[in-house]
Amino acid sequence: MSYGSLSLPTRIYLLAWDTGRSRIIGAPDLHYAVRACALAELAQRGLLSDAGGIVTPVFGARTGDATLDSVLELIEESRPRRWRGWITHKARHTLDRARDQLVAEGYLRTERTRVFRIFPSRRYELERTGYVEVLHAEALAVLRGPVPVSEVPAGDAALVVCAAAGKLRGIISGKDRRQHKDRLDELTERSGAPAPGLPELMWGLRKALASAVTAAEAARSSGSGGG
Repeated sequence: MSYGSLSLPTRIYLLAWDTGRSRIIGAPDLHYAVRACALAELAQRGLLSDAGGIVTPVFGARTGDATLDSVLELIEESRPRRWRGWITHKARHTLDRARDQLVAEGYLRTERTRVFRIFPSRRYELERTGYVEVLHAEALAVLRGPVPVSEVPAGDAALVVCAAAGKLRGIISGKDRRQHKDRLDELTERSGAPAPGLPELMWGLRKALASAVTAAEAARSSGSGGG
């Protein structure tokens, strides 16, 4: 996928959009998937590692990407956490940063509205529908083939794995997850291709995201809310 300077968290935010309805659907835990993508890209860049299950940053390192750097700064300034802890802790802040970055780069636009004609609010509209349609098509091609997994870029592999584990149903259905389970496993391995030891880290990240989403679903079912 060729999307210029777009990072994984901004790409998965776009991936959640339904271009026909011009809104995000089927992604109640998108904030977790966005955070997981940020963690995945930082790990692929060598800026995060796993030290006995604890997420460890390269202190002082920066990428130049606003969304990624905000996550690095948060990790540096906070107490140590495991992968699931970093998927859930202030995850909506990362979603907001990714959305703001997409507005700044022209992929989204904002419209000011009023709720009940009284309370100020902002609505987000998709500006580059064609880009998102291509992103959808290429993500599904990564998931379903026919391109061999060995030829899939590590970032694209991580994007699709996070979309599946984060249950973005608008793009990857439950049927897709079940039908392509083996390929998702291969894509998880592929997402760790940039460095030795990274595949194990990516497996841990995938499991942590799936666990966080499962917990959020259970909380919603019990009526106690989620993440």
